[in-house]
This record gives sequence, C-alpha cells and structure tokens, in this order.
Amino acid sequence: MNQTPCFRRARYVSTIIIGGGQAGLAISYYLSQRAIDHLILERGEVANSWRHERWDSLRLLTPNWQSRLPGYCYQGIKPDDYMTMPEIIDFIGLFAQQISAPIQCGTRVTEVHRVDQNYLVQTTQGDWTCSTLVIASGAFNTPVVPDFGRQLAETMTTITPHQYKSPTQLADGGVLVVGASATGLQLADEIQQSGRQVILAVGEHVRMPRYYRGRDILWWMDMTGLSDQRYDEVDDITRARQVPSPQLAGSSERNTLDLNRLASQGVQIVGRFSGVRDHTAQFAGSLPNVCKLADLKLGRLLSTIDQWIEAHGLGTEIDEPDRPEPTGVDGSPRLDLNLASGEIKTIIWATGFRPDYSWLKVPVLDRKGMLRHDGGIVNSPGMYVLGLPFMRRRKSSFIHGVTDDAYDISQHLANYLNSTYRRKCVSVA
Repeated sequence: MNQTPCFRRARYVSTIIIGGGQAGLAISYYLSQRAIDHLILERGEVANSWRHERWDSLRLLTPNWQSRLPGYCYQGIKPDDYMTMPEIIDFIGLFAQQISAPIQCGTRVTEVHRVDQNYLVQTTQGDWTCSTLVIASGAFNTPVVPDFGRQLAETMTTITPHQYKSPTQLADGGVLVVGASATGLQLADEIQQSGRQVILAVGEHVRMPRYYRGRDILWWMDMTGLSDQRYDEVDDITRARQVPSPQLAGSSERNTLDLNRLASQGVQIVGRFSGVRDHTAQFAGSLPNVCKLADLKLGRLLSTIDQWIEAHGLGTEIDEPDRPEPTGVDGSPRLDLNLASGEIKTIIWATGFRPDYSWLKVPVLDRKGMLRHDGGIVNSPGMYVLGLPFMRRRKSSFIHGVTDDAYDISQHLANYLNSTYRRKCVSVA
C-alpha cells in the first residue's frame, strides 16, 4: 500500500539502466542513437567494480586490440599487450565522456517493483519510474564461498578476491588458494612468487594456452567464429553458462599460465576442496581425472583451430602446431591438510562469483536466485539484462563482447516501447 504514493512522487524516464560499467554504457550509446531518453544509475563511480573490487596487479585477459565498445576502441601503441587496472578504468571512463552518458553516480538502487505497467526504482537518491529497465550491474558482485568455508573464518584468516589486493597484506606463512580458474591461478602465481608457499585446490577447469600457432588464443576464437557462437546454438545453454573462466592471464611476456607452470614454481597442486572434518581440510581424489578431462577439451579446441586453418588454405602461412604438454599430476596427490598445524595462515576463496539481485522485488528469479531470461530478455515485460556469461554469445561477458549484445537488446527495447506507445494511443482513442 505504501508503493503507490512513492510511485506518484517519482520522476519518470523511459529507460533506467542499473550499472555504469561497460555493459550499461554500451546500451546507453545505442539508446542515444535511437533517441530514447534514459538514465544510468551507478552505486559508486564509472567502472566502479574495476576501481574497487580487483587486485592491484590484475590485467585484462583480452589483448588491447580486442578492447572495444560501440564506436570506440583501443588507440594505443601496444595492441598486443594487456590493459592494467588504471588503463581499464581510463578506457571505460573516456568512453563514458565521449558518449556523454547520462549517468548519476553515488546512487544505490534499494528496491525495484513492478507497478501498473511500469517499474518503480527506489534509490538512495530518490525514486524513479520507467517503462523499461536494463540490469547491467554485473555478474561478479558476490564471491561464492562454500558453507564450510564460512565456518573456517572463525579460526583462520579467509578472504575473497574482492578483498585481496597484493601479497603484502597477507600474514607470513602458507596460503591455500581454492579454485583454479583464471583468478585462482593468477593469485597462486603472484603469491608463490612473493616467497609464500601456496597450495592450490583444483576442481573443474578450462585449460587454454595464451598463444597457439603464433597468435593469441582469443584471436583464434574470433577468427573461427567460436566467440560469436549464439546461446540458441548450443545443446545445453545452462551448462555452457556455468563453465569456469579459462586459465588465462594477461602479461607483456604473453606467457601461458597453467598447472604445469605453477607446479614448476613450487606450488603444491591438490584436488577440489571438498570439506573440513576435525580441523582437517579434505581434498577430492579426482584430480588426475579432472586434469585429463581439461586436457581432452583443450585438444578438441586446438583441433578445431587446426581444421579451420586447413579449410582456409592457411597451413603454409601459419606456424606449425605447438600443442602444450599434458598436465603433469602427482599420481598420489595430497588428500588432506591439518589446518591447525600452522602450515596455512590464509585461505583465499577463488571459487567463483554470482550476481546480487537482493534489491529486485519482481518475480523473475529462479530457485537459485538467478534471472530467468532468454538471451537477455527477462521474463517480465520491458526488463532486460546485460553482461552475463554467454548471455547471447560466448563472448558476452568480455568487454568487446557486450557491443553486439547491447545492440540486440536496444533493438528489442525500442520495439517494446513503440508497441507500448501504440497500445496507449489505441486505448485513448
């Protein structure tokens, strides 16, 4: 009963975009092109998560030449390098300035309701109503920590990648990094090089070389069309959206970062962290099989690239195949670790992230708290989402991947507004 008065006092704009990162700015560009009035609501600053929720040494996984947004791309002198955090922040910030994005910073959305045929967006800076709503708040808002991990926080220092900045903040002593996707591998590498002994707990992962046959692996993903594969072209899109991020790292040396390299540096590789009993961490014994499966999938990817090269008659122009060595795994990896022994001082949970929709009071979430959508078109009239993994294409969660998605969504949104306007006109007549 209290919603209607707030609704009447709220300001109106055709479209509200929640989130001022690359996804929100990309669709803002296309809405401006279509002369659709809109407003971006950003909880902090432009590119806020890049500013405040990343570690100091992080670089983009994608090469600079792949950094592009609508009508805007990298113009520097190092196209094959990888952006640092300050460079990413500048890149996105300059794009926001170039397109004169209508953004209101320092505005946290507290609740969103469906009221009549519109959305009521309640914020810390007043309320808005809109006919269409675009959720571009990101897919990596909340680190995922297993239930037993939260219990460990009472007896040991545990942190997430959002809290980690550099090895200097860690206590002297060993570090257990849990998770072996891009984040886990990069943190394990950096911390091991700082002089601390790292144990890396490895579950399902996607192995990928930085370079293959003389080209960045993401160049091949683009050329073969794999990056552009659509969500409605795969057999199991739910499964595809849950695949871990590839084991990649951006560096000027363009080195491949994988379990073999970490092991050669002294990192102890163990299986998936499966639980704790009597202060003892237990690791799954499936590590050899998990690594064999990752090697098998890597082989299939590289074979696809080889076949594409041959099909296009480029075999004589491209470097010969240089397949990575199979993952070397100890035949009897460690299965437990006494957490009370003092061997480990810090645990870092690189076990993935999930979006935060706690403010969304519209019935569009599934039982796991994830948005129900069809390629970014949410199961509520006039509501959309951008920036999720494999949302419309395999590249959707990358900076360069949001452009095509934003164009598609802006087109659907414009058609929705036009049809709504026509219905109103008919009703009035």
